[in-house]
Amino acid sequence: MEHEFWHTRWEKGEIGFHEGTVNKYLHDHWPEFSGDRTDTVLVPLCGKAHDMWWLHDRGHPIIGVELSKVACKDFFEEAEEKAKVHPGEPFTTFRHDDLELWCGDFFQLVPDDLKHVRMVYDRAALIAMPPEMRRNYVEHLTAVIPDGTRILLITLDYDSSEIQGPPFNVSDQEVYDLYGEDYEIRHILSQDMGRDNPFAKRKGLQNGATESVFYLKKN
Repeated sequence: MEHEFWHTRWEKGEIGFHEGTVNKYLHDHWPEFSGDRTDTVLVPLCGKAHDMWWLHDRGHPIIGVELSKVACKDFFEEAEEKAKVHPGEPFTTFRHDDLELWCGDFFQLVPDDLKHVRMVYDRAALIAMPPEMRRNYVEHLTAVIPDGTRILLITLDYDSSEIQGPPFNVSDQEVYDLYGEDYEIRHILSQDMGRDNPFAKRKGLQNGATESVFYLKKN
């Protein structure tokens, strides 16, 4: 998954992975997951997800990391909000109050960047990675977030012979394989998507798909 692949998808508007609404699992599970805390939340590979406004409205400072400048600009323009843009290397930052989008390569993050982060919301990062990149993603995330950081992880599993990602299928067992050494893992639920789901219909998934929710805590 080279950078050019994602730049081209955003430039052409080929963003079927963008939900356009607040994710139902975030809405349903965040109150239990976060309790009454309003810690800083990292959203890796965030795109222009409405979820970040939803989290921000609930008092959370946000750091979203996104490769595409198109996505970062659209995020604020579509909400009719202004952001201060600070060009830099390796990230250009878009800031609106304490909601920040860092435009650049996730793998360029260092621990000092995320020293205030205590929560991670991952609906679109792990499943955006092809199998050969997932362990690198998890290892880098683990290296840059503080100990004790908690992750709300949402995954998608389907018959990979039917379609080609992204988003890619990630089984529940693979979550344990990837995170089990460094995290406490709670599997909260798995729910069938069904063939009538708009995503399943758009992708032509005859056998449907399964979405899973996990709570993780870095040791």
